[in-house]
Amino acid sequence: MAALALAVGLSGCGGGGSSGAASTSGATAEAASLSPMAQLGEKIFRDASLSATGRQSCASCHDPANAHAPSNHLVVQLGDDGSSVGGRVAPSMRYLIYNQAFRIEADGTPTGGFFWDGRAASLAEQAKGPFLNPKEMNQRDAEAVVRKLSVATYAAEFQALFGADIFTRPDDAFRRVALALQAYQKEDSEFAPFSSKYDAFLRGQTRLSDAELRGLALFNSTTKGNCAACHPSAMGRDGSFPLFTDFSYDALGVPRNQSAPSTWGDLGLCASAALDGLNLSTTAREALCGKFKVPSLRNVAVRQAYFHNGRFTDLREVITFYVQRDANPDTWYLDGSGAADVKFNDLPAYAANVNTTEAPYNRSLGGTPALDAAEIEDVLAFLRTLTDGWTP
Repeated sequence: MAALALAVGLSGCGGGGSSGAASTSGATAEAASLSPMAQLGEKIFRDASLSATGRQSCASCHDPANAHAPSNHLVVQLGDDGSSVGGRVAPSMRYLIYNQAFRIEADGTPTGGFFWDGRAASLAEQAKGPFLNPKEMNQRDAEAVVRKLSVATYAAEFQALFGADIFTRPDDAFRRVALALQAYQKEDSEFAPFSSKYDAFLRGQTRLSDAELRGLALFNSTTKGNCAACHPSAMGRDGSFPLFTDFSYDALGVPRNQSAPSTWGDLGLCASAALDGLNLSTTAREALCGKFKVPSLRNVAVRQAYFHNGRFTDLREVITFYVQRDANPDTWYLDGSGAADVKFNDLPAYAANVNTTEAPYNRSLGGTPALDAAEIEDVLAFLRTLTDGWTP
């Protein structure tokens, strides 16, 4: 229990308070039976026949066996047609049930929303997107999706729940598809299992190794990793478990991914429909260019592509980039031939928006990085404790 007290105490050092904690006790409970709506949602989630060519389902890019993230090594996923590529990395869908609609807080901080740019207001709205995206499931419209649904093996179940004539009302049926997918994510405990080693540690069920404890301290330290500033690691005051995201947005100056042209020059939040109707001035909107939603670090060690553009595919390299970005920019900002390029080379016009004030980004050129090689290994050891499915 002394180790547990240490973890909670350290978590407060890096801004890891109750913000970004789950509204649940975090206890691993037996999964309740899914409602009929959620059962339909699971079938829809796994049904590749609903895509244009019948080759892609939600599960194709959000594999339950890999924390509901891609299980392949592709930087950006292929579309249903087998050749189109997306413009952003497919994120994990775990723990999204604790997310909220996009908003701008009283202090001006953009927060919430679904997708990397917050453009969807709910799980249901997010669920509609891939069906109609030509680079994903590639259906022309809601009617095309519902036509496929009407001949699915579970079509009668869909009618039993929503009415025998539901397929004659494609827009209404498509809304029900999205609501069923939302119900599935909310009800199936696999989407928020809180079953990592760190969760067991917080419950007092196990100890962290010395390296993992050092990594936790570095993760929270405001002068070292400072990761908890955006990825809170502390339990909430109500005993809720941390989600390792504060749902905010940040511009990190991630280097251009020279191997994925489809990701080049992504404006992020400033180009998002999430801002439509907020009456922001041009200056205020441009100040959000290059900002992307802070993802949860839960299950980060099993990811195979990192950041919105997949520039990194190795977690150790990600941590190294964080702490060396400003001290050694020529290591990271390279052009297509591998030569040193301008700093923040994917969106150089919006370099002023990049976070350069908080540790570990506040280093000067040629200065000492916030973490050395041994400390990077300790942080990596800690991040591995966030993978769900841990067993003693």
